[in-house]
Amino acid sequence: MSEDASARMLQDTLADRFGERIPVDPGLTGLAELAAMAGHRSFRRFRPQPLSRDALRLLCACALSAPSKSDLQQGDIVIIEDKAVQKRIAAAITDMPWIADAPAFLVFVANGARVPAIAGMRGKPFPNDHLDLFFNAVADAAIVLATFIRAAEAAGLGCCPISAIRDHAALVSELLALPDKVVPVAGLCLGWPAEQRDITPRLGLGATVHHGRFDQSDLARKIDDYDRRREAYRPFARQRDPRRFGTAPVYGWSEDKARQYAEPLRADFGAFVRAKGFRLE
Repeated sequence: MSEDASARMLQDTLADRFGERIPVDPGLTGLAELAAMAGHRSFRRFRPQPLSRDALRLLCACALSAPSKSDLQQGDIVIIEDKAVQKRIAAAITDMPWIADAPAFLVFVANGARVPAIAGMRGKPFPNDHLDLFFNAVADAAIVLATFIRAAEAAGLGCCPISAIRDHAALVSELLALPDKVVPVAGLCLGWPAEQRDITPRLGLGATVHHGRFDQSDLARKIDDYDRRREAYRPFARQRDPRRFGTAPVYGWSEDKARQYAEPLRADFGAFVRAKGFRLE
């Protein structure tokens, strides 16, 4: 594909994603990689083709090459090799059957245990057992997750992140034998895609990219614009909890998210994290 064609493809993909024509310099290097990133999709149906341990370890190595806060390296990956364990997790998350069906399932964990252990090994004090330890470990795990997804997509694989494992954090922690100060952040379904998926439109850059200083002015209009654009491109198949909230004549992203978070979610997660030994002061 020519550089001009790559630039046009990237621009078209971003227009679908963000609702604006973002200028793309055809002379920019790496346009194919940028187009692949812009065209990210999540997949929930996979071909029944297994992934080898070597392939998974290769992707893990690429993911763990990502930046790490202060080189602390606090993001770890657990590859679920026992299908019975994978099915136990799937059974707990009943509305996501693709967890059980995925050829591979991984759990990305925040490892706040290793650095304090190293301090003990080297006979040094560790006065940093507070919120920042947890925050840094979670940030590292999230960066590793995002980098793993990019590596998997570069290899032609499809992914679906699963944040719902935190709804069952204690169960996942027990199944994976996670020690104190190690908590699950997200799961990931992985395999060769068996479906075609459209991209999901995102909020316009006017709502999420800030120049010079944070600016939340005119937010209602920006949200309304996004709701209309997403409705035209990829409408919601159903309305969330109509018995409680009724049926909205116009059901956009903002209505869906408002309904979703009208219910308490993971209210016990803080208690779980504290029980795992993290001090959140």
